Amino acid sequence: MRTTGISAVVTGGASGLGLATVQRLLDAGAGQVVIADLAGSEGEAVAARLGDRAVFVATDVRDTEKMEAVFDAAEESAPLRVLVHCAGRGGAVRLVGKDGSPGSLDLYSEIVGVNLIGTFNVLRLAAARMARNEPLDGDRGVCVLTASVAAFEGQIGQIPYASAKAGVNGMTIVAARDLAGKNIRVCTIAPGTFDTPLLARLSEDVRTSLAATVPHPSRLGDADEYAQLAMSIVDNGMLNGETIRLDGAIRMAPR
Repeated sequence: MRTTGISAVVTGGASGLGLATVQRLLDAGAGQVVIADLAGSEGEAVAARLGDRAVFVATDVRDTEKMEAVFDAAEESAPLRVLVHCAGRGGAVRLVGKDGSPGSLDLYSEIVGVNLIGTFNVLRLAAARMARNEPLDGDRGVCVLTASVAAFEGQIGQIPYASAKAGVNGMTIVAARDLAGKNIRVCTIAPGTFDTPLLARLSEDVRTSLAATVPHPSRLGDADEYAQLAMSIVDNGMLNGETIRLDGAIRMAPR
């Protein structure tokens, strides 16, 4: 589906994978791209830097009212055609702590809530908007979700994150089948170790060690490589219902 003049929403668009995707959409001629991110993010400054076709709307992906405001903003200039959902969060939970206490249910619920429930909330609201569109190149809309290689090989301590991302992987084919009758495609990207603000907090030694675990290319992924794949999914009408690993052939070790 061509992107010239369309409206798009990128959650988590103020940094990392989301920001790279916003830039790619603008470069591809999108009429407006809404950067949907937390109120405390750099979203407003990013939108100002990117120009008039970028708009920031503060949100929480679990909050229906706030996400409806995001999609309202997107539809002010053109029909919503593209969703790229990058928003998420990490966090470590062990089943049994060092002191023998059980792992935190509250933190588990928080991480699953943002990464899985948030994905469902954003997807259902976007799909309802897209379903009203007239078809463009055979599609009323395209939704790109974000899982992780942790969905397949979660490491020790990643149990909430891995659970949530496995859920995103699991919903992909079901969502694609559900929305097929409305001419809306759904795919998911499962990144490996990418050079994002989250990894930027780690020491250079740790970053180098992570890069060395990638068979080829033996480096951290670049956010623009994620964005490039997201745009390929939008462009290629036969990509539907698939989770695509973007990981340099990495298979995560237990820890």
